Amino acid sequence: MACAHFLLGTSLSEIQKFSSADVKGWLESETSSIFIPVHAKAEKLIGEMRRALESLADVSKTLLENSGKEIEKRNMKTYGRARALNKLGRLFLERFRQIKVPDRVSYDSFSEFVQETQRAFLVTEVDVRNWFPRISPFFIMDRRKFLTASEKAKESLKEISDFLKRDYVKTKTLEETFQLIDKLKNSEGQLANLKVQKTKAQDEKASLEKEIAQTQQKMTNLKGKGGISQLNQVTTEIEALSMEVKRSLQHLQKSFIKLQALTQHGGGSGLTSEEVNKLNQYLENPFEAMTTEEAGYPLLRQILQKLARSMADGKLKLKTDKMRKAEQAINNILNKNSLAVLHQKCADAVTRKRQLSTSAEVAETRSDLSRLQEQLENLERRRSDIESEEKAIERAHNEMLERIQTQKSQIEKNIFGFMNRRVSIE
Repeated sequence: MACAHFLLGTSLSEIQKFSSADVKGWLESETSSIFIPVHAKAEKLIGEMRRALESLADVSKTLLENSGKEIEKRNMKTYGRARALNKLGRLFLERFRQIKVPDRVSYDSFSEFVQETQRAFLVTEVDVRNWFPRISPFFIMDRRKFLTASEKAKESLKEISDFLKRDYVKTKTLEETFQLIDKLKNSEGQLANLKVQKTKAQDEKASLEKEIAQTQQKMTNLKGKGGISQLNQVTTEIEALSMEVKRSLQHLQKSFIKLQALTQHGGGSGLTSEEVNKLNQYLENPFEAMTTEEAGYPLLRQILQKLARSMADGKLKLKTDKMRKAEQAINNILNKNSLAVLHQKCADAVTRKRQLSTSAEVAETRSDLSRLQEQLENLERRRSDIESEEKAIERAHNEMLERIQTQKSQIEKNIFGFMNRRVSIE
């Protein structure tokens, strides 16, 4: 057996290690005594079959031409048979010319060629059996030439069919292994390319992250600069003051809502339209309502006075505890000026914010911050795109690694099955 030849001097337990670049050369040298003669015989038989098909095509062309000449004579005795043969000649010529003879011989291309030729010959035999007797006794020489060429071609077809089943099939696994080695080398080339792409993407991402960090630092520096820093401090101060105003008026919240309801339903609150608007503002935005009051917050005072009157007259009813807290808050504001200092702080903060917001320095800084923010968003979009690309490359990289491992395992398995030798491709 062929395998016995390969086992000489080699232990079954011994594992030979090869790189993907070296394994093909080693396999070729180890199997050349079997593979090369078989492959050479396959190419020789393909060449003979090609010539047989060309010969068949030539005689088919002769059938077509001679029958065409007879048709032109309009001889009623031969006309019908000439037309039948003309049709057959054209059909045979097209059929044999359509058979694809492989340029590069492999087991798969050889097998496909044999199957295609067998199908063509099978239908041709049926056509000959059905039509040649009907054409007889005319065109006897042409038909004889065709049948002679056909028999020779069938002999060639039988020879290559027998060779395929008897000899070529033995090298099928070996040939597939050579093809698989080529695919493995191609896969490794793609893997190397993916590694280059991966490194490039990582470098580009690192560069972008550095640029993002620098841009963020520039923005931080600008925000800490003079006017804009003061503006941020004032804004923070206003947020704190807004919470303080809300806390100072929290015990009046419920009574304000009920007073608003009295006004909306004509309950006799006594509020003017200006006071109604201000009441609504105190409910929606207490800080804004406070800062838009004049000194001494006169509108709030008038609202509180009318609120106290409505409570005293029983038009506005609250639970005992809420009533007590509301009355105490009204007394503190009206009689003890409890909001005076807070009102002044709020007014001062709003004035400072307005002055800082309109300064040339802050306008320039805001412009710079806006430009840097746009630049930062663009950098972050590019980083997001790179990260998506990185993930795609990583997936492709892992899939390629898996494909390479599968190809290596199949090559090792094929070599063991064909040669009974254990190899490891590293």
